[in-house]
Amino acid sequence: MVRAKSWTLRKHFEGFPKTSDFELKEEELPKLKDGDVLFESVFLSVDPYMRPWSRKFMKEGDRMMGSQVARAVESKNPTYPVGTYIVANSGWTTHFISDGKDLQLLPSWPEKIPRSLALGTVGMPGLTAYFGLFEICKIRAGDTVLVTAAAGAVGSVVGQIAKIGGCKVVGCAGSDKKVAYLKQIGFDEAFNYKTVGSLEEALRKASPDGYDCYFDNVGGEFSSIVLNQMKKFGRIAVCGAISAYNDTVPQKGPYVQIPMVFNELYMEGFIVSRWNDRREEALKILLRWVVEGKIKCEEHITEGFEKMPGAFMGMLKGENIGKAIIKV
Repeated sequence: MVRAKSWTLRKHFEGFPKTSDFELKEEELPKLKDGDVLFESVFLSVDPYMRPWSRKFMKEGDRMMGSQVARAVESKNPTYPVGTYIVANSGWTTHFISDGKDLQLLPSWPEKIPRSLALGTVGMPGLTAYFGLFEICKIRAGDTVLVTAAAGAVGSVVGQIAKIGGCKVVGCAGSDKKVAYLKQIGFDEAFNYKTVGSLEEALRKASPDGYDCYFDNVGGEFSSIVLNQMKKFGRIAVCGAISAYNDTVPQKGPYVQIPMVFNELYMEGFIVSRWNDRREEALKILLRWVVEGKIKCEEHITEGFEKMPGAFMGMLKGENIGKAIIKV
Protein backbone atom coordinates (compact mmCIF):
# COMPACT_ATOMS: atom_id res chain seq x y z
CA MET A 1 0.00 0.00 0.00
CA VAL A 2 1.11 3.54 -0.74
CA ARG A 3 1.22 6.19 1.96
CA ALA A 4 0.60 9.75 0.77
CA LYS A 5 1.84 12.85 2.53
CA SER A 6 -0.26 16.01 2.27
CA TRP A 7 -0.01 19.56 3.57
CA THR A 8 -3.29 20.84 4.97
CA LEU A 9 -4.52 24.28 5.97
CA ARG A 10 -4.48 23.99 9.75
CA LYS A 11 -5.63 27.58 10.27
CA HIS A 12 -6.79 30.27 7.87
CA PHE A 13 -4.10 32.86 7.25
CA GLU A 14 -4.30 36.07 9.27
CA GLY A 15 -1.89 38.53 7.73
CA PHE A 16 1.25 36.90 6.35
CA PRO A 17 1.15 33.06 6.47
CA LYS A 18 3.00 31.30 9.28
CA THR A 19 4.49 27.82 9.50
CA SER A 20 1.93 26.99 12.20
CA ASP A 21 -0.89 27.60 9.68
CA PHE A 22 0.06 24.35 7.92
CA GLU A 23 -0.06 20.73 9.05
CA LEU A 24 1.62 17.73 7.42
CA LYS A 25 -0.57 14.63 7.38
CA GLU A 26 -0.06 11.10 6.14
CA GLU A 27 -2.65 8.59 4.94
CA GLU A 28 -2.71 5.13 3.43
CA LEU A 29 -4.31 5.12 -0.01
CA PRO A 30 -6.82 2.38 -0.95
CA LYS A 31 -6.36 -0.22 -3.67
CA LEU A 32 -7.21 0.87 -7.18
CA LYS A 33 -10.62 0.15 -8.66
CA ASP A 34 -11.19 -0.34 -12.39
CA GLY A 35 -10.62 3.00 -14.12
CA ASP A 36 -8.37 4.37 -11.36
CA VAL A 37 -4.79 5.58 -11.66
CA LEU A 38 -2.25 6.13 -8.89
CA PHE A 39 -0.09 9.17 -9.51
CA GLU A 40 3.12 10.28 -7.85
CA SER A 41 3.78 14.04 -7.79
CA VAL A 42 7.09 14.98 -9.43
CA PHE A 43 6.85 18.78 -9.34
CA LEU A 44 4.44 20.95 -7.36
CA SER A 45 3.54 24.60 -7.78
CA VAL A 46 3.20 27.46 -5.31
CA ASP A 47 1.45 30.56 -6.66
CA PRO A 48 0.21 33.91 -5.31
CA TYR A 49 -3.44 33.08 -5.98
CA MET A 50 -3.33 30.46 -3.21
CA ARG A 51 -3.20 33.19 -0.58
CA PRO A 52 -6.60 34.87 -1.28
CA TRP A 53 -8.28 31.81 -2.81
CA SER A 54 -7.62 29.65 0.27
CA ARG A 55 -9.81 31.99 2.31
CA LYS A 56 -12.59 31.95 -0.27
CA PHE A 57 -12.65 28.29 -1.28
CA MET A 58 -11.08 26.24 1.55
CA LYS A 59 -12.05 25.13 5.03
CA GLU A 60 -9.56 24.64 7.84
CA GLY A 61 -8.32 21.06 7.64
CA ASP A 62 -8.55 20.88 3.83
CA ARG A 63 -5.56 19.87 1.75
CA MET A 64 -3.81 22.97 0.41
CA MET A 65 -4.93 23.77 -3.12
CA GLY A 66 -2.50 23.66 -6.02
CA SER A 67 -1.33 21.85 -9.12
CA GLN A 68 1.39 19.35 -9.92
CA VAL A 69 3.12 17.48 -12.67
CA ALA A 70 2.64 13.83 -11.76
CA ARG A 71 3.56 10.43 -13.18
CA ALA A 72 1.34 7.34 -13.26
CA VAL A 73 2.92 4.61 -11.11
CA GLU A 74 0.01 2.12 -11.13
CA SER A 75 -2.94 2.09 -13.49
CA LYS A 76 -6.24 0.36 -14.18
CA ASN A 77 -7.13 2.98 -16.78
CA PRO A 78 -5.97 2.41 -20.40
CA THR A 79 -5.89 6.16 -21.08
CA TYR A 80 -3.14 6.63 -18.48
CA PRO A 81 -0.66 3.73 -18.61
CA VAL A 82 2.21 3.57 -16.12
CA GLY A 83 4.77 6.25 -16.95
CA THR A 84 2.22 8.78 -18.28
CA TYR A 85 2.85 12.39 -17.19
CA ILE A 86 -0.08 14.69 -16.48
CA VAL A 87 -0.91 18.03 -14.88
CA ALA A 88 -3.49 17.80 -12.09
CA ASN A 89 -5.03 20.10 -9.54
CA SER A 90 -4.82 17.68 -6.63
CA GLY A 91 -3.23 19.98 -4.08
CA TRP A 92 -0.13 19.68 -1.95
CA THR A 93 0.28 15.89 -1.88
CA THR A 94 2.92 13.34 -2.80
CA HIS A 95 0.47 10.73 -4.20
CA PHE A 96 -3.16 10.66 -5.26
CA ILE A 97 -5.68 8.39 -6.96
CA SER A 98 -7.68 9.69 -9.92
CA ASP A 99 -10.50 8.27 -12.01
CA GLY A 100 -8.90 10.00 -15.01
CA LYS A 101 -11.28 12.97 -15.14
CA ASP A 102 -10.04 16.57 -14.96
CA LEU A 103 -6.46 15.59 -15.82
CA GLN A 104 -4.40 17.31 -18.49
CA LEU A 105 -2.03 15.16 -20.48
CA LEU A 106 1.27 16.85 -21.18
CA PRO A 107 1.46 17.74 -24.86
CA SER A 108 4.20 16.24 -27.02
CA TRP A 109 7.11 17.24 -24.82
CA PRO A 110 10.66 17.77 -26.13
CA GLU A 111 13.33 15.96 -24.10
CA LYS A 112 15.41 19.11 -23.60
CA ILE A 113 12.50 21.00 -21.99
CA PRO A 114 11.95 20.38 -18.23
CA ARG A 115 8.49 19.02 -17.48
CA SER A 116 8.27 21.48 -14.59
CA LEU A 117 7.59 24.19 -17.20
CA ALA A 118 4.08 22.71 -17.47
CA LEU A 119 3.45 24.50 -14.16
CA GLY A 120 5.00 27.73 -15.38
CA THR A 121 5.65 29.17 -18.82
CA VAL A 122 3.85 26.29 -20.59
CA GLY A 123 1.14 26.11 -17.96
CA MET A 124 -1.25 28.30 -15.99
CA PRO A 125 1.11 31.31 -15.54
CA GLY A 126 2.04 31.32 -19.23
CA LEU A 127 -1.61 31.06 -20.24
CA THR A 128 -2.42 33.94 -17.89
CA ALA A 129 0.19 36.09 -19.61
CA TYR A 130 -0.93 35.02 -23.08
CA PHE A 131 -4.66 35.64 -22.71
CA GLY A 132 -4.25 38.71 -20.51
CA LEU A 133 -2.15 40.36 -23.21
CA PHE A 134 -4.06 39.29 -26.30
CA GLU A 135 -7.64 39.24 -24.99
CA ILE A 136 -7.66 42.02 -22.36
CA CYS A 137 -4.81 44.36 -23.30
CA LYS A 138 -5.24 43.55 -27.01
CA ILE A 139 -1.63 44.51 -27.66
CA ARG A 140 -0.57 45.98 -30.99
CA ALA A 141 2.90 46.43 -32.45
CA GLY A 142 4.31 49.74 -31.23
CA ASP A 143 2.41 49.74 -27.92
CA THR A 144 4.23 50.53 -24.69
CA VAL A 145 3.41 47.85 -22.11
CA LEU A 146 4.03 48.18 -18.37
CA VAL A 147 4.31 45.02 -16.24
CA THR A 148 4.44 44.85 -12.43
CA ALA A 149 5.92 41.92 -10.51
CA ALA A 150 7.77 41.58 -13.78
CA ALA A 151 10.34 39.00 -12.64
CA GLY A 152 7.69 36.58 -11.41
CA ALA A 153 6.15 33.55 -13.09
CA VAL A 154 3.50 35.56 -14.96
CA GLY A 155 5.22 38.93 -15.36
CA SER A 156 8.39 37.57 -16.95
CA VAL A 157 6.32 35.80 -19.61
CA VAL A 158 4.12 38.86 -20.15
CA GLY A 159 7.16 40.96 -21.02
CA GLN A 160 8.60 38.43 -23.44
CA ILE A 161 5.30 37.84 -25.24
CA ALA A 162 4.84 41.59 -25.55
CA LYS A 163 8.30 41.82 -27.16
CA ILE A 164 7.33 39.04 -29.58
CA GLY A 165 4.30 41.20 -30.40
CA GLY A 166 6.48 44.19 -31.28
CA CYS A 167 5.87 46.24 -28.13
CA LYS A 168 8.15 48.35 -25.97
CA VAL A 169 8.17 46.75 -22.52
CA VAL A 170 8.78 48.38 -19.14
CA GLY A 171 9.01 46.21 -16.03
CA CYS A 172 9.34 46.89 -12.35
CA ALA A 173 10.56 44.49 -9.69
CA GLY A 174 11.73 44.50 -6.08
CA SER A 175 15.50 43.98 -6.31
CA ASP A 176 18.46 44.99 -8.45
CA LYS A 177 19.05 41.31 -9.24
CA LYS A 178 15.56 41.06 -10.66
CA VAL A 179 16.00 44.24 -12.67
CA ALA A 180 19.17 42.80 -14.20
CA TYR A 181 17.25 39.63 -15.06
CA LEU A 182 14.55 41.66 -16.83
CA LYS A 183 17.16 43.38 -18.97
CA GLN A 184 18.69 39.98 -19.73
CA ILE A 185 15.40 38.58 -21.08
CA GLY A 186 14.73 41.59 -23.30
CA PHE A 187 12.78 44.22 -21.33
CA ASP A 188 13.50 47.67 -22.78
CA GLU A 189 13.35 49.42 -19.42
CA ALA A 190 13.26 48.13 -15.85
CA PHE A 191 13.56 49.64 -12.39
CA ASN A 192 13.58 48.62 -8.72
CA TYR A 193 10.46 50.13 -7.21
CA LYS A 194 11.89 49.78 -3.70
CA THR A 195 14.88 52.04 -4.34
CA VAL A 196 13.60 54.75 -6.71
CA GLY A 197 13.03 58.11 -5.10
CA SER A 198 9.68 58.60 -6.82
CA LEU A 199 7.51 56.05 -8.59
CA GLU A 200 5.95 58.82 -10.69
CA GLU A 201 9.36 59.97 -11.92
CA ALA A 202 10.61 56.41 -12.53
CA LEU A 203 7.54 55.60 -14.63
CA ARG A 204 7.80 58.86 -16.56
CA LYS A 205 11.50 58.37 -17.21
CA ALA A 206 10.92 54.83 -18.52
CA SER A 207 8.21 56.04 -20.92
CA PRO A 208 7.80 59.83 -21.16
CA ASP A 209 4.77 59.44 -23.47
CA GLY A 210 2.91 57.17 -21.05
CA TYR A 211 1.60 53.62 -21.39
CA ASP A 212 -0.81 51.98 -23.81
CA CYS A 213 -1.18 48.80 -21.75
CA TYR A 214 -0.72 47.97 -18.09
CA PHE A 215 -0.54 44.33 -16.93
CA ASP A 216 -1.29 44.71 -13.23
CA ASN A 217 -0.10 41.99 -10.85
CA VAL A 218 0.21 44.09 -7.69
CA GLY A 219 -2.69 46.54 -7.25
CA GLY A 220 -2.44 49.02 -4.38
CA GLU A 221 -0.72 52.39 -4.41
CA PHE A 222 1.53 51.53 -7.34
CA SER A 223 -1.43 50.91 -9.62
CA SER A 224 -3.11 54.13 -8.52
CA ILE A 225 -0.01 56.01 -9.64
CA VAL A 226 0.09 54.17 -12.98
CA LEU A 227 -3.48 55.19 -13.83
CA ASN A 228 -2.39 58.79 -14.16
CA GLN A 229 0.29 57.85 -16.70
CA MET A 230 -1.87 55.82 -19.03
CA LYS A 231 -2.34 57.08 -22.58
CA LYS A 232 -5.74 57.98 -23.96
CA PHE A 233 -7.80 54.78 -24.46
CA GLY A 234 -5.21 52.76 -22.53
CA ARG A 235 -6.01 49.15 -21.60
CA ILE A 236 -5.43 47.62 -18.17
CA ALA A 237 -5.49 43.88 -17.43
CA VAL A 238 -6.00 43.30 -13.71
CA CYS A 239 -4.42 39.93 -13.04
CA GLY A 240 -3.69 40.16 -9.31
CA ALA A 241 -3.15 42.37 -6.29
CA ILE A 242 -0.29 40.75 -4.42
CA SER A 243 0.50 43.99 -2.57
CA ALA A 244 -2.79 43.57 -0.66
CA TYR A 245 -3.03 39.79 -0.19
CA ASN A 246 -1.58 39.81 3.32
CA ASP A 247 -3.20 43.02 4.57
CA THR A 248 -5.30 42.70 7.71
CA VAL A 249 -6.89 46.12 7.10
CA PRO A 250 -8.24 46.83 3.58
CA GLN A 251 -6.33 49.46 1.61
CA LYS A 252 -8.12 52.72 0.84
CA GLY A 253 -8.09 54.93 -2.32
CA PRO A 254 -7.18 57.02 -4.17
CA TYR A 255 -10.01 56.06 -6.47
CA VAL A 256 -9.96 55.19 -10.13
CA GLN A 257 -12.90 57.08 -11.63
CA ILE A 258 -11.33 60.43 -12.51
CA PRO A 259 -8.27 59.16 -14.44
CA MET A 260 -10.41 56.46 -16.07
CA VAL A 261 -12.94 59.03 -17.30
CA PHE A 262 -10.44 61.67 -18.41
CA ASN A 263 -8.27 59.18 -20.33
CA GLU A 264 -11.18 56.93 -21.35
CA LEU A 265 -9.39 53.88 -20.01
CA TYR A 266 -10.45 50.26 -20.27
CA MET A 267 -9.83 48.11 -17.17
CA GLU A 268 -10.85 44.49 -16.77
CA GLY A 269 -10.12 41.82 -14.20
CA PHE A 270 -9.77 38.25 -15.39
CA ILE A 271 -9.20 34.63 -14.40
CA VAL A 272 -7.42 32.50 -16.97
CA SER A 273 -9.92 29.64 -16.82
CA ARG A 274 -12.25 31.84 -18.91
CA TRP A 275 -10.35 30.58 -21.97
CA ASN A 276 -10.17 26.88 -21.08
CA ASP A 277 -11.66 26.05 -24.48
CA ARG A 278 -8.54 27.55 -26.11
CA ARG A 279 -6.04 26.10 -23.65
CA GLU A 280 -4.48 23.54 -25.98
CA GLU A 281 -3.88 25.95 -28.88
CA ALA A 282 -2.23 28.48 -26.55
CA LEU A 283 -0.03 25.85 -24.86
CA LYS A 284 1.26 24.71 -28.26
CA ILE A 285 2.20 28.30 -29.12
CA LEU A 286 3.91 28.86 -25.76
CA LEU A 287 5.84 25.57 -26.05
CA ARG A 288 6.94 26.48 -29.56
CA TRP A 289 8.20 29.89 -28.40
CA VAL A 290 10.18 28.20 -25.61
CA VAL A 291 11.72 25.66 -28.01
CA GLU A 292 12.59 28.44 -30.46
CA GLY A 293 14.27 30.45 -27.69
CA LYS A 294 11.83 33.35 -28.01
CA ILE A 295 10.79 32.91 -24.38
CA LYS A 296 13.46 32.25 -21.76
CA CYS A 297 12.39 30.45 -18.60
CA GLU A 298 13.73 30.87 -15.09
CA GLU A 299 12.72 28.55 -12.25
CA HIS A 300 13.28 28.85 -8.52
CA ILE A 301 13.33 25.18 -7.48
CA THR A 302 13.04 24.01 -3.87
CA GLU A 303 13.85 20.33 -3.32
CA GLY A 304 11.80 18.39 -0.78
CA PHE A 305 8.05 18.09 -0.19
CA GLU A 306 8.51 18.97 3.48
CA LYS A 307 9.68 22.44 2.44
CA MET A 308 6.46 23.44 0.67
CA PRO A 309 5.18 25.93 3.29
CA GLY A 310 8.55 27.68 3.36
CA ALA A 311 8.64 27.82 -0.44
CA PHE A 312 5.12 29.27 -0.48
CA MET A 313 5.99 31.96 2.06
CA GLY A 314 9.25 32.74 0.25
CA MET A 315 7.33 33.21 -3.00
CA LEU A 316 4.96 35.66 -1.30
CA LYS A 317 8.01 37.58 -0.04
CA GLY A 318 9.34 37.77 -3.60
CA GLU A 319 12.36 35.54 -3.06
CA ASN A 320 11.93 33.83 -6.44
CA ILE A 321 12.91 34.90 -9.93
CA GLY A 322 10.59 33.21 -12.41
CA LYS A 323 8.42 30.30 -11.37
CA ALA A 324 8.54 28.88 -7.83
CA ILE A 325 8.58 25.07 -8.05
CA ILE A 326 8.93 22.26 -5.52
CA LYS A 327 10.72 19.14 -6.69
CA VAL A 328 9.51 16.15 -4.68
